[in-house]
Amino acid sequence: MSRPARSPTDRGTKEVIFLPRKRLFKWIRRIFLLALLAALCALGVLVYEGYALYRDALAEQSLEDRVAEIRENPSYAPISDLPQTYLDAVVAVEDHRFYQHFGVDVFSIGRAVWQNLTTQSLAEGGSTITQQLAKNLYFTQDKEFVRKIAEVFMALHIEHSYSKDVILELYVNSIYFGDGYYCVRDASLGYFGKEPIEMTNYECTLLAGIPNAPSVYAPTVNPDLAAQRQRHVVAQMVENGYLTQEEADAIVPDAE
Repeated sequence: MSRPARSPTDRGTKEVIFLPRKRLFKWIRRIFLLALLAALCALGVLVYEGYALYRDALAEQSLEDRVAEIRENPSYAPISDLPQTYLDAVVAVEDHRFYQHFGVDVFSIGRAVWQNLTTQSLAEGGSTITQQLAKNLYFTQDKEFVRKIAEVFMALHIEHSYSKDVILELYVNSIYFGDGYYCVRDASLGYFGKEPIEMTNYECTLLAGIPNAPSVYAPTVNPDLAAQRQRHVVAQMVENGYLTQEEADAIVPDAE
């Protein structure tokens, strides 16, 4: 008895089942590689544009001239005229790895990138004190990728040119504290009626918290929110080893 003939469909079963799947995987891999290449090309363009913006800013005014311009402000306060508590508070709340990084904090940037991707916005900046100084000296407050990249290049340039203490000094003399105060001395005189070196620990920690959102945390605008922010600053100082809990508990408005 002869075997029944196999149909073309039977003979091609393996091809029908397996070949399309292999081809599908190949196409998926190709699409992924093309998407990755496109993303790298786009990133390369952004980096180039950011570097060009950084170079254009320096061509318009050198870093040395810009720093000299800031220091010409009659209200400029050298770091020797600032309380250590205030300086510690600024570092603790704004950039607690300030003395460890090279101007750019890769951990903060990684966190910021994740936040920005998940929220599809540029709400999270991940900027160090040095990057914020670069922005204050040369760039706008707009949250744009090209400007952020230029800011990174400028921060690296600043770190190469100045010590950490000088960078911190320049930073607190170029940030906005609300109520029209654009440096630490004007803010101290305006809010407390005293020179920065005379500020109490409470005033130091209150002032350190304002630049994050001056329109919100200025004590003349929202005293309750300013006090809440001050407590956050103190908590950050404890967390980062600048204060013991006992010292933190002693920092209250009427303690000094």
